Amino acid sequence: MLHQTPGLIEEIRSRFAHVDACPFQGPRIFFENAGGALTLNTVVDTSAKFAAIPDNQGRDNVASHALVDIINRAKANLSVFMNASEGQFFVGESGTELLFRMIRTACVNAPKGGKVIGSSIEHPASRSAARRWAEIAGLDYVNVPHDDATGLVTAEDYAALMTPDVAVATILHASPVTGMGMDVAAIARVIRAVAPDCFIIVDGIQHAAHGQMDIDSYDVDGYAISPYKVFSRHGYGIAWISDRLTALPHDQLIDAPANGWEFGTRDTGSYAAMSDVVGYFDWLGGQVSEETDRRDRIRAAGHAIHAYETHLTNAMINGTGNLPGLSDMDHITILAGADNPAREGLVSITVEDFPSADVVTRLNQQGIRTHTRKADHYSGNVLTPLGLNDCIRISLCHYNTEHEVAQLLAALKDMKP
Repeated sequence: MLHQTPGLIEEIRSRFAHVDACPFQGPRIFFENAGGALTLNTVVDTSAKFAAIPDNQGRDNVASHALVDIINRAKANLSVFMNASEGQFFVGESGTELLFRMIRTACVNAPKGGKVIGSSIEHPASRSAARRWAEIAGLDYVNVPHDDATGLVTAEDYAALMTPDVAVATILHASPVTGMGMDVAAIARVIRAVAPDCFIIVDGIQHAAHGQMDIDSYDVDGYAISPYKVFSRHGYGIAWISDRLTALPHDQLIDAPANGWEFGTRDTGSYAAMSDVVGYFDWLGGQVSEETDRRDRIRAAGHAIHAYETHLTNAMINGTGNLPGLSDMDHITILAGADNPAREGLVSITVEDFPSADVVTRLNQQGIRTHTRKADHYSGNVLTPLGLNDCIRISLCHYNTEHEVAQLLAALKDMKP
């Protein structure tokens, strides 16, 4: 694991901005990674560099040619990072906006009388888009209920409701409320077994920071991420789309190239910053393995991240040192179960007789950053069936430490009315 290599965690932390202090608050522990991960220092530098460049792509000058090369290099890096040997990457306003565009395109091109299938665990980014465009396109929407106890939806759940007329499907890779990861490849297989031509679109926004994206193995048509949740910055989203989704009639300028999906002049710095992210995973893979192939190093980094984050969440749930874990605290309830192998670096809890917002405030006063999830349009699909108005989301990443987990447990241990 990462913490078993002397000095590695310290080296990892040194590569991120504001890793242990907020520029507004001062010293703090950052357990709000699902709301936006820390930013690589290289991304900060790259963003500043490209913000100063006045030239745009597509012109006949040296700077413009260089910008095009940087964009093409970033797309090639993304292909390695996410293991996508075909299809294309493009940038948009946000991960949510890109999910809407891909889902809209698939729905309006679907055969009349067809169906759209998705699950109740999904973030509204995909669920709202699927429901809206299914109605507009005259398609029936099929909802696959998730398991409240585990915070998961499985391939078997999808299979039970699949029919040959399903034309569009949406899948959530990881939940930002329960923290559980779905088996995208298995879900896609049961969809294609019944409806082989279905367009399958995946929300990978929450999963991306935890590594292990492998598009070639999923057999899907669209995958969206939000770079600010995977060590880059706000202001854009990235989508991968298959060749057959690329070819569908879609919103574009008159007489523009048929395979174009971007609108207007995109920020070269956003692409360049993703090359920084890919480079970081490559570096980390070299620290935890002896792999010589770049993709293999990135895969090794993803496995190491997942293993270490599991170590941290286990310490949080079961205790560390002489501190009891969350599962030992009678006043705390863990959503989706204490022992859930699908967990990806996130634990959501409630504290008996305490509104979640008050718990978040008290933790923040002790320099521990967490977040309240409310039963609103973002999280009500998960919390309302549990009879909860809210919960506290504790989301970590591989630059967090067991010492930080211990400080959280010490703060929650005595947090009683």
